[in-house]
Amino acid sequence: MSSNNQRGNVYISLLILICLLLGTALVVLYAKGYRLDIFQGRPKISKTGLLVATSTPNGASVDVNHNLTTATNNTVDLLPGKYTISIHKDGYFPWEKDVMIAKELVTKADALLYPVAPKLESITATGVQTPILDPSRTKIAYRVASQSSLLNGIYVYDMNTRSVLSLQSATKQIANDTISLFSTADISWSPDGAQVLATISAGLSKTTYLLQTNQLNTVPRNVTAILPSIQSQFDTDRKEKADAQVIALKPALKALIANYFTILSWSPDDSKILYVASAAADLPLIIKPRLLGVDTLYEKRQIKIGGLYVYDTKEDRNTKIIDNTPESCKLAGFSCPLPISWFSDSEHLLFVYNKQVHMVEYDGSNDTVVYAGPFIDSYAFPWPDGQRIAILTDLNNSTILPNLYTISLK
Repeated sequence: MSSNNQRGNVYISLLILICLLLGTALVVLYAKGYRLDIFQGRPKISKTGLLVATSTPNGASVDVNHNLTTATNNTVDLLPGKYTISIHKDGYFPWEKDVMIAKELVTKADALLYPVAPKLESITATGVQTPILDPSRTKIAYRVASQSSLLNGIYVYDMNTRSVLSLQSATKQIANDTISLFSTADISWSPDGAQVLATISAGLSKTTYLLQTNQLNTVPRNVTAILPSIQSQFDTDRKEKADAQVIALKPALKALIANYFTILSWSPDDSKILYVASAAADLPLIIKPRLLGVDTLYEKRQIKIGGLYVYDTKEDRNTKIIDNTPESCKLAGFSCPLPISWFSDSEHLLFVYNKQVHMVEYDGSNDTVVYAGPFIDSYAFPWPDGQRIAILTDLNNSTILPNLYTISLK
């Protein structure tokens, strides 16, 4: 009897071990994306890919091929193939995009949702003329000409200021009209954003001052006599910065940029290039083999002269915004050149057309009008933290002065 008991215990131990090994194997296979499906009435094991859907703000619904499937910040197992992913939330414009699901790979669908009714908030009250964004995209310089000589002049608004009082307290006056008519000056930024050149015209003569942007310049520095030297130094600084952005790139990519790109701007994180094609070409692959998980659905490697494109240096992916030629823009309903700039997250672009502020993803998808109210010219500046956009508007009221307002994107 004892030998039979021992034999039974061995069998039980072996059975437990086999179950543990089988369970471990099933967990590993599940983690790798294998799923049991029914195909033509028979069980079949298939490899799946993983869709990770996120949104800002969170708590949005996720549709897969127009079927409500889950909520954002969740994952979905999908068989390999092309899917239409829709993300929507009450009070926000919907987001939709085609994605390719590949076996054993994670594909992301990250939606930035814009409010249908954004809040408009004033950040200046003295009247604003010719606002201009600095190279770091964190400060706005502008002129005031409707106040007293002490209040008239040049101001700088710092969008990085974390004020506990109000957004209006982020303004600093850097020059007033007691010394010269700075309220009439042409303004330009230094490459580092630490200084402003202010040129005042009186008849045929011009006087240029170099102003520090962190203080009121009670004795402005007249640099008229040495202006060519200062401008030459500024040009050198800009070129050195541009060269530094390219120097670490692969030689093949440097050649690509030199031959085909007229660079408009780099994304804030320096990973993507917004450019106009200077020549027609089929862009060769720089990264071979291609990186796993790179979505090529929106890729356009065949470029045309004058086309507006974005090149991702990390993924070696090229996407098109618009053709950007006068003829193509006319057909698309745009005016060229299109006033366009990077949004603060390096994933979106902001542009102005027909008195509307648009946001579009860098691959050209999800073009959304985030503001269609009144504003002046093409003044639209993204906030550094991505939570708002600054515009210049008089609210279509000719009896009040234009001021800077923010459009909330929260």
